[in-house]
Amino acid sequence: MSSASALVLTAHGSADPRAAANTHAVAATIRRMRPGLEVIPAFCEQNSPNLVDVLRSVGDRAVVTPLLLADAYHARVDIPAMIAESGAQARQTEVLGEDDQLVAVLRRRIAEAGVSRLDRVGVMVTAVGSSRAQANSRTATVAEQLVAHTNWTAATAFAAGPHPNLAQVADELRDRGADRLVIAPWFLAHGRITDRVAGFATAHGIPMAQPLGPHRLVAETVLDRFDAACSIEVAA
Repeated sequence: MSSASALVLTAHGSADPRAAANTHAVAATIRRMRPGLEVIPAFCEQNSPNLVDVLRSVGDRAVVTPLLLADAYHARVDIPAMIAESGAQARQTEVLGEDDQLVAVLRRRIAEAGVSRLDRVGVMVTAVGSSRAQANSRTATVAEQLVAHTNWTAATAFAAGPHPNLAQVADELRDRGADRLVIAPWFLAHGRITDRVAGFATAHGIPMAQPLGPHRLVAETVLDRFDAACSIEVAA
């Protein structure tokens, strides 16, 4: 890995300031974990600094590391287009995806919401959803991983876009025998969509866990993607 490489932590951007604050918090966690590594937050839209501007400043040292869970439109279209627009020969890493470290964080957030691994509870793993069916299929595997070594049952709801939605998944889990439910948001930060999910939770008396946030394992997963991209360059 080149010591000159800069990790450009790239989020989509949001009108909700909590989302940008989370990106900066993840960046700060990464800096603490790896002193000396240049970590630069960047955004595709709505927040600054803009990814194109950052890449024009950093140039070919940039390793664009998406702070995204799903391998969907933003990772496949938006970010590559912005890299091309910048003119920099920047590398782009894989998204964070359904990494087992992130599933461990989600499991911890559920525990923080008052749910034990021994409880017989239905977990509504709630994600944003994508127009790309493969991305949704991958997201759905989180529920399968989550219930390992627990008494939980889980299913995936999409808060926007594809079905099943929250109400449908709540009914499905009750049909499976769950008389107690909890919503587990597969989101990195709070925002307008998680607020809508929280509104559903309140209206139906269902507790809701916190998003993944700037947990150390989130930062560790970002570094794993960065290191993998740098290792490929060295091998080449």
